[in-house]
Amino acid sequence: MKYTSTRDNSLSVSSATAISQGISKEGGLFVPESFPQFSLERISSMVSMPYVQRAKEILREYLTDFTEEELNYCVEGAYEASKFSSEKIAPTVNINKNENILELWHGPTCAFKDMALQLLPYLMTVSAKKAASGKEIVILVATSGDTGKAALEGFKNVENTRILVFYPVDGVSKMQKLQMATQEGENVAVCAIEGNFDDAQSAVKAIFTNDEIKSKLAQKNMMFSSANSINWGRLVPQIVYYFSAYCDLAEQGRISVGDEINVVVPTGNFGNILAAYYAKKMGLPIKKLICASNSNNVLTDFLTTGVYNKNRKFYTTTSPSMDILISSNLERLLYHISGNDDSLIGDLMNKLANDGKYAVNDTMLSAIKADFAAGFADEASVKNTIKKYKYLLDPHTAVAVKVYEDYVNNTGDDIPTVIDSTASPYKFPKSVYSALFDGKDFDGDEFETLEELSRVSETEVPAPIKALKNKPVRFKEVCRKDNMSEMVFKLLKL
Repeated sequence: MKYTSTRDNSLSVSSATAISQGISKEGGLFVPESFPQFSLERISSMVSMPYVQRAKEILREYLTDFTEEELNYCVEGAYEASKFSSEKIAPTVNINKNENILELWHGPTCAFKDMALQLLPYLMTVSAKKAASGKEIVILVATSGDTGKAALEGFKNVENTRILVFYPVDGVSKMQKLQMATQEGENVAVCAIEGNFDDAQSAVKAIFTNDEIKSKLAQKNMMFSSANSINWGRLVPQIVYYFSAYCDLAEQGRISVGDEINVVVPTGNFGNILAAYYAKKMGLPIKKLICASNSNNVLTDFLTTGVYNKNRKFYTTTSPSMDILISSNLERLLYHISGNDDSLIGDLMNKLANDGKYAVNDTMLSAIKADFAAGFADEASVKNTIKKYKYLLDPHTAVAVKVYEDYVNNTGDDIPTVIDSTASPYKFPKSVYSALFDGKDFDGDEFETLEELSRVSETEVPAPIKALKNKPVRFKEVCRKDNMSEMVFKLLKL
């Protein structure tokens, strides 16, 4: 298996190069040159497997330059049972008729990013030895909330790596902020920026492709890489849990292997739903990929009209990980549906950078509509959805559930469906409590609210969140978005 770039398909590199580099030199994203095909017979054989074995089945096809011993080391280390609060790692739970919740938040930071970011440090370490000439790798991360903590936790004290995380100072929940600010590890640093996630993400991409900055790092035997989903090593593990969820439904007798399912994903940066698209391309019987947005509904508009326009009002919502107007992974989808037209992708991305918008042609829009449906949920709808379900939903999951309900009402398509639950509700205790009680806030701090939410919902506060209460705050830096490159050198102490 080789990888090429969305903006230069003359490239053909190994998975180790794609993972250690993170992003292609000209700014494009690495994509597989082909998709391995899984027959129904092979999917059937995975039904009785535990999650670790399912992961190996998928990853083996993409990481062909990894030995079997290296693959075992990576996968078994990442999904070691003590790191997850469920023995299933990512269990699929039925909540209503054909609605099945894929719980992706049983890892150490209580968010779906753990599913990939527990594995990425292992992949990065092995890849660096193969393709990075022994350089120290500097992981540079922009986060809208969950990626930052999951990356910090995954990479803490990993040899020959440092990790720097930037987050919008007013764009994450208090619990998310506390998770990052208290992070342990000798090789980690965190800084807030004055701006939103898109500002942080754009600045990180600019730093990645800045030759002067890269040269300064090279002089210190360092190189940049990414833990955002622009890195193939972040994206490929996410394919696994869609196969796993399908196998769970078959194991539970809710479907027979070969039956189609729908998949609903709350997404801002488009990586999580892109992984489901890749699973479909590999032969997993997915009928529709339903993209769920919050009030920042740039993806809903694009997937229904073919026009991407980030020139719109930005909303700060109760689902902050989706407060995004520039969806980086969409570039990969555009590349595939354009017939691998790298020059077209470069042109579209230039239009986005310069004008804030672009439009795809009718052929590409038809390809999008064949696989995708889209909808969004405003803040009032999110609150109402949290309130009406006995199953405790975080705001991001509530967005997905509401969009799914609307989809079924509009289409009548109520086949068995997997709905991604991307974060524990206890990462957003104030918002969830307020939704349950008609906008009434609990008169207490974040940790008192946690305990009250646990009491009224008869559910457990996850241990990693409960443990935050007495952890000292280590990181208080704040910088301007135009000062991030200088902050990188300051945090690296260079």
